[in-house]
Amino acid sequence: MKEFIKTATVACLLLGLVSPFAVSAGERAPKMKVEPVTARELTQIYGDKTWVWNTGGGRFNGKRHGFVAWTNEKNKPSFGEGRWAVDDNGKLCIFAKWTAADGAGRAATCFGHAKVGNTIYQRRHPFGHWYVFRHAKLRASDEINKLVEADMVGAKAARLKKTLVATK
Repeated sequence: MKEFIKTATVACLLLGLVSPFAVSAGERAPKMKVEPVTARELTQIYGDKTWVWNTGGGRFNGKRHGFVAWTNEKNKPSFGEGRWAVDDNGKLCIFAKWTAADGAGRAATCFGHAKVGNTIYQRRHPFGHWYVFRHAKLRASDEINKLVEADMVGAKAARLKKTLVATK
């Protein structure tokens, strides 16, 4: 129950619903400062890393903010090429042209990031649900652990690009 109350109160704080907030009737929690993750911090987190997904992954080039990815969702392989950008409001956006066997299209996908102490929260921007991206004491299940230094997507994306572009 304590974990639920803690999660619920942090969620309310992140959503800006209450501050300071009541833990339960008559009790008050200390103010918790919510801060956006800065552009510099986001660049350190994502730059020159691959975000490994269940169905593929995306590579964040650090120097030129290039982005390349591949995915095989619903048995439909596709690759994406574009760029990524961050801001001091905690936002990371990926702008990519995605190509699959049935066509191509542009997409922008953004994620918000906020800190409460040393814990980082993330959500799909603008309407996703906040979840812990990195606990103050790192846990094996934290999403940040899916960011790896090795390029896990470049070769696969290049093969898909060659195959999918050749079939058009």
